[in-house]
Amino acid sequence: MPVIIAIGAQWGDEGKGKIVDMLAERADMVVRFSGGDNAGHTVVNSFGEFGLHLVPSGIFSSRALAVIGNGVVVNPAVLLQELAKLNERGVDTSRLAISDRAHVIMPYHIMLDKFQEQARAGKAIGTTGKGIGPAFADKATRHGVRMVDIIDSERLRERLTTVLEYNNTIMTRVYGASPLSLEEVHSEYCRYGEQLAPYIRDTSLLLDEAIARGQVVLLEGAQGALLDPDFGTYPFTTSSSPLSGGGCLGAGVPPTRINQVLGVFKAYCTRVGGGPMPTELKNEMGQAIRELGHEYGTTTGRPRRCGWFDGVAARFSTRINGFTSAAITRLDVLDTLPSLKICIAYRLDGQIIEHFPASATDLERCEPVYEEFPGWQTPISDIRRYDRLPVAARRYMARLEEIINCPVSLVSVGTRREETIYKMPDLMTQPVTQR
Repeated sequence: MPVIIAIGAQWGDEGKGKIVDMLAERADMVVRFSGGDNAGHTVVNSFGEFGLHLVPSGIFSSRALAVIGNGVVVNPAVLLQELAKLNERGVDTSRLAISDRAHVIMPYHIMLDKFQEQARAGKAIGTTGKGIGPAFADKATRHGVRMVDIIDSERLRERLTTVLEYNNTIMTRVYGASPLSLEEVHSEYCRYGEQLAPYIRDTSLLLDEAIARGQVVLLEGAQGALLDPDFGTYPFTTSSSPLSGGGCLGAGVPPTRINQVLGVFKAYCTRVGGGPMPTELKNEMGQAIRELGHEYGTTTGRPRRCGWFDGVAARFSTRINGFTSAAITRLDVLDTLPSLKICIAYRLDGQIIEHFPASATDLERCEPVYEEFPGWQTPISDIRRYDRLPVAARRYMARLEEIINCPVSLVSVGTRREETIYKMPDLMTQPVTQR
């Protein structure tokens, strides 16, 4: 049985929540492998509409074990609040497991995140201020606290004695803040440890056992490929890898076990926060797409920057992820538009280029070269067969498929599970009843 990775193929907010929620119905394990509560996945199903931040989208499945992998940084307070809200709405959260190796967001991480963003002044990156970057920085410099630490009071105290002194020094001497109390932080996180202890396990072992039994495993990405700290628009990136390779590291699965890599693309482009976005529409059309798609951040509520589909970025994303198939979401948002555009190249300093520049400064100066397509100007949310889509919609999709350079397996035409067209019903889902 397959091990599948679902990856956000653009700048995040591609609609991964819905796709993973659907695929999870036939999965035995769904693993979130990167990021923290800076991510937001909107899911609409029989339980209602949810904005998830740490809990994997597979939590709604009646059969899947939902796993927070070692590559995620966990804010215990946020996680406990999210679990409580899910329980209040009738969602069973007993099938959740948290990696004992996952790092913990501490109160000083959130403080440092805000201090650092303020210090950047006019060059702010646009972080969510949730402590994600500082937590990953501590992980890299070996000053981190892990989930395995907070379930042992003495071990946590010993760990905090070193790492809290280190971070207090930075906050007091660099930013002039008051130091945090070891006793208060220790007491608070011991309480979190007691509440979360039933969920904390060696999840890489659980994954290995599931794969050995031939079960279906789905790895759920957060954010998008173009925010990767190595290959994204650095420094306007996230702090952990949202790529398919990052899925192996963040879940504890060897690359030889991966069978399929699904790239989730929105039928247009959006981005939250700072950083270059060549196809951004800073006009009435951009505003129209934002309102049609209700493009506001799940985590922050910030309006998303909207623009036409960027084919250069899409080809780059396929290259660095190795997509075996793609999902196209939010196609219905374009229903009313008289014409559409796809960026097929950039113009940089008078030269036409077809590659994605490494420098964010260069990308900022890139002008999109467009192909234009007629719109279909008819609603498509009730359509369930690909050949029933309007001709103009199929032509637009065919060009996207050509640019992405991998087959499209499904097309989302609405927010609900059933508002989906299975173009290639061979991924791991059963095709819905055809119209």
